[in-house]
Amino acid sequence: MATPKRPASTSPGLKAFGRQLKRCRDEAGLTQEVIANRWDVTTSFVSQVERGKKRPKRSHVETADRLLKAGGVLLSLYDDLASDQALAFPDWSDWAPVEAEAVMLISWQPMVVHGLLQTEAYAGAILRGNTADVEARMQRQTILTRDEPPPPRFTLLLEEGVLHRRVGSPGIMRDQLLHLVSRVSDQLSIQVVPARGEHDGNAGSVTLARLDNLAEVAYVETIGRGFTLAESAELGRIHKALEEIRSLAYNVDESVEIINKVVERKWT
Repeated sequence: MATPKRPASTSPGLKAFGRQLKRCRDEAGLTQEVIANRWDVTTSFVSQVERGKKRPKRSHVETADRLLKAGGVLLSLYDDLASDQALAFPDWSDWAPVEAEAVMLISWQPMVVHGLLQTEAYAGAILRGNTADVEARMQRQTILTRDEPPPPRFTLLLEEGVLHRRVGSPGIMRDQLLHLVSRVSDQLSIQVVPARGEHDGNAGSVTLARLDNLAEVAYVETIGRGFTLAESAELGRIHKALEEIRSLAYNVDESVEIINKVVERKWT
């Protein structure tokens, strides 16, 4: 998993939109709670939108524009700002709390082991020994072992080539693959996917999160950055890709056997 960047807490585009939303809301004489109820979100979320710290969905903006009688101003501003990368593609700062609040995670990883299942040594090799980033990654993993709220149901779809791709030393690879096997449970499944060149997953890694209100958010990674997606059309394409990848995967028992064989034949 690519090293998350530490972006600024707000973007100019989001701040501009948030100020306009607040201006329209004040002129309409409505509270943040009213907006929150119509959006089916918390008042805190509306407050963060108005402060430029969160991105609303386009459907939220459509609702607000009608409710506040903004005459299309909010919707036009939102669409104009879609060319602002920070608004169109919110990044790690948006994903981290989603991952922590998820009740379900399904991830496709074609290059390396997912960060939530990396050993400290494997993460250290990927992160070039950056102690702060390694510690942050290890801290993220506590969502899989916490008591309250219950850990998310996690499904990892891992391309078979990852088992053979050396990260660090052979010993690091051995310990990492054995760690994967040890983590398999009713709550956490790992399925190895044969290396194939003709499915949409070859475009890159993706993790899909489902929250307790059934909302879904995806995190997609590229070489330069990672970004979150929450629009229905985008999520539909991601669902389709994940379904296709999963249809090619070995079942969990077969996957565990494959991982153990790679450890025995290559990393021992």
